[in-house]
Amino acid sequence: MEDSYKHQGMRRKLIQKLRDKGIQDERVLSAMGKIPRHVFFENAFLEHAYQDKAFPIGHGQTISQPYTVAFQSELLKVKPGDKILEIGTGSGYQACVLCELGAKVYTIEYQKDLYERTRRFLPQMGYKPHFFSGDGSKGIPAHAPYDKVIVTAGAPSVPSALIEQLSVGGCLVIPVGDNTTQQMLRLTKDSEKKIVKEVFSNFSFVPLKGEQGWQ
Repeated sequence: MEDSYKHQGMRRKLIQKLRDKGIQDERVLSAMGKIPRHVFFENAFLEHAYQDKAFPIGHGQTISQPYTVAFQSELLKVKPGDKILEIGTGSGYQACVLCELGAKVYTIEYQKDLYERTRRFLPQMGYKPHFFSGDGSKGIPAHAPYDKVIVTAGAPSVPSALIEQLSVGGCLVIPVGDNTTQQMLRLTKDSEKKIVKEVFSNFSFVPLKGEQGWQ
């Protein structure tokens, strides 16, 4: 997997753009600066790899816009050793960022073909999250509780299963809304009974499929 001076230069420009757009967590920017985003793209689309936009990866899914990845990662406040559940593996790019930040990542993908592709591909890059295939709206109860949960697809409402699987003191970052736009939420579990909700900017994600998502 070639990572040339050209690639690295394009990546540095992208990271500076994210900084200019308001991303302040230098650990997140450093993590994203290490990951060769172009390897998630076919050679013909190399120019798109370091533009700040989402890009189709097949199966109706996209590799998220770098700003969105940085924004969600910053909201999570990842600490080394955090046990993180990611709903929507997709290309695996977000999982790589979480791994670079030192998290222990459990990631689940609804689309079977995408799951198989990413499960084979990420270890070749040196990233080894725990991969699962299935309905991410129900979380992965067998490995709960989690310090943090990140959802990389738009949900119609907050799945109760994800709140239940969160440790006290942990947070869930999730886009919630309709089929076109969602508000980014950070829900912090102060106690078993108390959830603190923060609302951030609007985004546009592919829909979260599953029992507690879009049918």
